[in-house]
Amino acid sequence: MATAKAELFRVRLGAKVKDIVTGFSGVVTARTEWLSGCIRYLVSPQKLDKDDKPVEGQWIDEQQLLVLSGGLKLVQQPTGGPKPSPSRQGNPQRGMAGG
Repeated sequence: MATAKAELFRVRLGAKVKDIVTGFSGVVTARTEWLSGCIRYLVSPQKLDKDDKPVEGQWIDEQQLLVLSGGLKLVQQPTGGPKPSPSRQGNPQRGMAGG
């Protein structure tokens, strides 16, 4: 299954890319596949605006992207997602008297 996924997306997450139509460039931070077959990537710029705030990313069609470099690779860490259910040592005895 991992092979099929790798073949589906031409651009890796973390790749540095440029939109050949608008010149917008940045790092691919997300990707989507639509029912119509369209594959789009969220390109997030590596610069800040005049107020030192992050510039909003843009969703761009795969065909418009030029890969500039393999880009960034983050070390993935556990996110606290699903964990195994705790095991039970048996039912505790409740010292309750009837009545």
